[in-house]
Formats: sequence, structure tokens, C-alpha cells
Amino acid sequence: MNILFIGDIVGKPGRNIALSLLPALKSKYSINYTIANGENSAGGYGITPDIARALLDMGVDLITTGNHIWEHKEIIPYMSGSNAVIRPMNISPSAPGKGYAVIKKTGVHALGVINLIGRVFMPPAQCPFHAAQDTISRITQEEHDLKHILIDFHAEATSEKQALGWFLDGKITTLIGTHTHVQTSDEIILPQGTAYITDAGMTGVVDGVLGMDKEQIISRFTTSVQRHADVAKGKEELQGVVITTEDSGRSLSIIRIKEHL
Repeated sequence: MNILFIGDIVGKPGRNIALSLLPALKSKYSINYTIANGENSAGGYGITPDIARALLDMGVDLITTGNHIWEHKEIIPYMSGSNAVIRPMNISPSAPGKGYAVIKKTGVHALGVINLIGRVFMPPAQCPFHAAQDTISRITQEEHDLKHILIDFHAEATSEKQALGWFLDGKITTLIGTHTHVQTSDEIILPQGTAYITDAGMTGVVDGVLGMDKEQIISRFTTSVQRHADVAKGKEELQGVVITTEDSGRSLSIIRIKEHL
């Protein structure tokens, strides 16, 4: 099975390049499932129902999110009625939506997807290690033959991401880090068969700072005046990873991708 994970989509430029490149990428790598982190897809902050539907229409099978999930209040009723967008599992259990989903297609193994958020330099959350264990147990009880599980770990600290990767080695198919918008070069198949990367990167404008207008971000650092920046303009790039698995759920390979028009 081949899984494409698209790193954090930032604003309209990120959506545009994903739309342009996704068909060719899916063909090139014979992709069975496409997962995208969409928590910055609406102007760089959050996601709306219309944008969620646009990502699904372009061929994304499931959208993960992170700390900006509640930026647009209209996403709350949408998530209550749809499993196509999930939020971090380890925030409040009373939060709208779900923290995991199982997607299925005819002729291919089902894929369980869990969304988690880190606790280091991040908003308050429950322990992602315990949440991962509990959710893996729950999801495999609900789907007895489920062997493939992907986790999007939306976290700041590389140490926290690496620790969770080692903690879950052999228990899941792949752990993909998101949130920092900087693609790391540490992709690896861990000893028990779990594919891992600290950060899948970003899909958007690379002529900026994390996809946002560089002059506005520089101003924030030099003046200490904090405000939302605008999405950058310039060269667009799609970043992410492709994971190939065997029927047992173990990963065979993980490949970084950086594609531009």
C-alpha cells in the first residue's frame, strides 16, 4: 500500500499547488490514500468547511489539523457532522469532532489515522503518549482486522516527536511530524517497522517564513508587535512523504518529496 502525506497546507498558494500537482503525484507513486494537514489552509490560520470540501474534491482522503483548528467557528458544526476532518485526539474530550478516523477503499487495506498534538511549547493538552496507546487500542477493537495506522503528531519539539516515534515503533505503520513547516531529513524505518519523520514540511510559498509574508514576520521579531501575518507570495512548493507498506502493516520505505511547478 502507498500513502501520500502532504505537509501543512498554507493558504491559497498551498491549496493551488496541491491541486496542480496531486494528480501526477498520485499516478507516479501509485497512491492508495492521500492525507493532508490542513490546519493552515484558510489564509494561514485554520480551515473552513468550504476549504475542507475543496481539499476533498481535489483528491485528499482525510484532513488532519492542529493548534489552529478552532480559528474559524464555522468548522465546529462541520466537524460534528463529518469524519473527513479530524482534530488532535488529546485535547479536551468534550471538543467537537473526532481525533481519529478509519478510511476504507475497495481492494486495499483500511487505514486508521490518528491526530495528536504535542505538549512542549504548545497549548495545554493531555499526554500524547497515553492518548496514542489508548486510541490505538480503541481503533483496533473497533476494526479487528486493521493493521495500518498513521499518526500525524502536530508538535514543536523534535525530542517529543522522536520519543513518541520510538515509543510506538512496531505498534503503528507510520508517525509523521507536522507543525514546524520545515521539512527534516531524518526519514527512517525504525527497527520494528514504523516509518518516521520529524516533520513532513509545508505546502505553500517557500519565499517567506513558514509560508507567511517574510517582512511582516521580521517586523514581529524586531518590534515585538504580535499580529497575524498574511500568506506569502512567491515560489510555491508541495512537501510531504510517501510511505510504502506491506500487508502486515509494517513500512517498507519512506520517501521525502519536494515538488514545484
